[in-house]
Amino acid sequence: MGAYILRRLLLMVPTLIGIMVINFALTQFVPGGPVEQVLARIEGEGDVFRNISGGGDAGQVQSVGDARYAGARGLPPEFIAELERQFGFDKPPLERFLTMMAGYLRFDFGESYFRSISVVELVLEKMPVSITLGLWSTLIAYMISIPLGIRKAVRDGTPFDTWTSGAIIVAYAIPGFLFAVLLIVLFAGGSYWRIFPLRGLTSDNFEDLTLIGKALDYLWHIALPVLSTTIASFATLTLLTKNSFLDEINKQYVMTARAKGLTERQVLYGHVFRNAMLIVIAGFPGLFLGVFFGSSLLIETIFSLDGLGRLGYEAAVARDYPVVFGTLYVFGLVGLLVGILSDLMYVFVDPRIDFERRAG
Repeated sequence: MGAYILRRLLLMVPTLIGIMVINFALTQFVPGGPVEQVLARIEGEGDVFRNISGGGDAGQVQSVGDARYAGARGLPPEFIAELERQFGFDKPPLERFLTMMAGYLRFDFGESYFRSISVVELVLEKMPVSITLGLWSTLIAYMISIPLGIRKAVRDGTPFDTWTSGAIIVAYAIPGFLFAVLLIVLFAGGSYWRIFPLRGLTSDNFEDLTLIGKALDYLWHIALPVLSTTIASFATLTLLTKNSFLDEINKQYVMTARAKGLTERQVLYGHVFRNAMLIVIAGFPGLFLGVFFGSSLLIETIFSLDGLGRLGYEAAVARDYPVVFGTLYVFGLVGLLVGILSDLMYVFVDPRIDFERRAG
C-alpha cells in the first residue's frame, strides 16, 4: 500500500501543475484584467466590461495613455506602467507563472489585489461559513440517507419503497437555490412565518450569550442554509445506499447465511452491511468536498453568508488573480488528497482490497 500511495502522491505534482498551467494560460486571453479594473474605477465608471463592449464613449480609446487599455483615457503612460509593475504585469507571462508557482510551493499565496489582505487570511476568514454548510449538510445527509436506503432495500417493491422513491426524485429535481427561496418565503418572514433568521451565521448579540445560547443561536441561523444544501446529496445518497444493499442481498453468501438459520437482522447487519456500505462510507470525503466547494455560491448569496463560494466568484469577477489562483491551487491540492483518502477509506472498510496488487 505504501508504494501505491507514493505513486499517487508523485502523480499529484504533474496534475496540479497542469491545472495551474491551463487556468493561467486562459487568463492571459480574458479581457478586463486587474489594470483595466483599476482604470475603470479611477474613471468613475465602475464596470470595466461596459467600457470594453464599445457602448457610449467606451469605443473611443484614449489619445493619451496606453492604447492597450480602453479605460485609460486621459491617464499618463507612466501611471499605467506603475500599475503594471505593482501587479507584476511588466514581466513576461512565463516568468510570472514560475514566480507564482515558486511561492505556492512554500504556501505563499501573496496578497489580494484589491483587499490589502493576504490570500491565506482571506480564505481563513471565509472558511467557517463553508465548513458549516459542507460538514453539517454531509452529516445530515448520511444520518438520513443510510437508514432510509437500508429500509427501502429491505422493503423493495412495497408501497413504502414506491412513495419514498417518488419523494426522493422530486427532492433531487428541485434546485437547491429554488428550495432556499421557498424556505425563506415560508419560514424566514418572506410571506408567512418568521421562525428563522434571514441572514448571517450569528445574531448581533452573539458575544453576550451564554455557551448554550451561542450553540442554539448558531443552529438557529444555519438551519435553512444547511437544509437547502442537503436536499440534492440526500436524494443521491439514499438511492446509492439502496442499490448497494440490493446488490449485496441478492448474492450467494446471503442465501447461505439464511440457510444456516441466521435471522434477517443478523444477515443484514452482520454480513450485508459491511460490504454494502463500502462504497457509501468510502465516498464520504468526496461528498463532503463536493458540498464544501461546489454548491455554496447561490446558497451563500441567498442567505447573505460570506463564504468561499462568494469569495471565489467576486475574485473572478474583479480579476483578483492572487485570490483566484491561490484558492484554485489549494482546492486542487485538497481534491487530489481527498482522492487518495477515499482509496484509503476503501481499504479501511474492507482490508481485502489491495490497490497495490491491482496496480501491478
